[in-house]
Amino acid sequence: MRIKKLKLAILGGPKTIKKKPPHFVWPIVNKRIERKVVKQLYQSISIYDRSGIFEEFENAFAKYYRRKYALLFNSGTSAIHAMFVAAGFKEGDEVICPANTFFATVTPLLFTGAKPILCDIDENGNIDPKEIEKKITKRTKGVVITHMWGIPCKMDEIVKICKENDLLLLEDCSHAHGAKYKGKLLGSFGDLAAWSIQGSKNVSGGEGGVLATDNEEFYYRALLLGHYNKRCKQEIPQNHPFYKYAVTGMGLKYRAHPLAIAVAYEVFKDLDKFIKVKRYFANKMIKEFKNLPGISIPPAYFDAKYSPSWYVFIFQYNQKQLRDLSIEKFFEALQAEGLNEIDRPGSTCPLNLLPLFQNPTELFPIYKKGNNFFSYKPGDFPKAEKFYYTTIKLPVWARKKDSKIVNLYISGIKKVVNDFGDLL
Repeated sequence: MRIKKLKLAILGGPKTIKKKPPHFVWPIVNKRIERKVVKQLYQSISIYDRSGIFEEFENAFAKYYRRKYALLFNSGTSAIHAMFVAAGFKEGDEVICPANTFFATVTPLLFTGAKPILCDIDENGNIDPKEIEKKITKRTKGVVITHMWGIPCKMDEIVKICKENDLLLLEDCSHAHGAKYKGKLLGSFGDLAAWSIQGSKNVSGGEGGVLATDNEEFYYRALLLGHYNKRCKQEIPQNHPFYKYAVTGMGLKYRAHPLAIAVAYEVFKDLDKFIKVKRYFANKMIKEFKNLPGISIPPAYFDAKYSPSWYVFIFQYNQKQLRDLSIEKFFEALQAEGLNEIDRPGSTCPLNLLPLFQNPTELFPIYKKGNNFFSYKPGDFPKAEKFYYTTIKLPVWARKKDSKIVNLYISGIKKVVNDFGDLL
């Protein structure tokens, strides 16, 4: 018996998903989180030193990543800023950075006066080690990497390059909570690492960030940037040269909010459990999508040495395989099927497409000078730009009971791919 083909929703057919959005909610607030927040609400909603929920979270985070120090901030951007200050980057230095990333991976560097040297990407969307090698000069002081969308960078090659050239390695792990490369947690490779705990990140408190390092001097500098007075007095030894600055630090306040950390700590406790479920659903999507025309999956998804965090699931759209159906029309058809959580990258993009990296001098006059000048333009990083313009992403659910909605998203994508000809 022949099964009747359903017309695409964009052409008047029934939607694959009729349920009203949102279809993905994160973090998952449960009674345990509620109790923790209420308890914290009555304990303190402002913590000035390393105590209470801050101490609990930092101890657990440092232990998980096997780092000596973990330090909370009010955002991942602040934590990244602290990485650059801790590393001592300054005017005249060059720091190699990924071209394809969220801009806050690099923008805090501009406040140090160091020059960002952008690099094109590999087949997974991450900074390409071969491009890193090409960009090293006598002024290069460090390499910043982002594990984009939770996919690990090629850490063997990158670590080797940094060691051979005596460069600091800094990891932006904002998308990569719990991800591993060859069994080793991302965030434990670099001299410094930073995570966002904002929004839909695998560990989320709504807003917040974390820095981690094994280097005592880096840690003290990070403290001075955004944790002045009580905490600096508590942790920086009185005989240390930095102690005289303990009261003022560098004059900025980047402390986290205790209620946000109360939420993040409870989510963090379940990180490995959530990743296990995410991995199950991700593998299901890989199996269903790998042979679909028009869809290309990052090679890392098939390589055992990569263990992504599954912050999101990405694929590239290949319109040539669908008779040149535009990505805009393909994406519109997906959304028409009720797949509201399907998305395309926006502000997370090749940085050369952003005005701040095309003309930084209006906001940061320091980059008008000689060797410090930089200006990027569209077309500078063709691999990053192609990756950006063809990427489609969707969330990876973290509860077994979400199986039904996951199956519906898979069905909706397959429906549009199988019947794309109706859109031509």
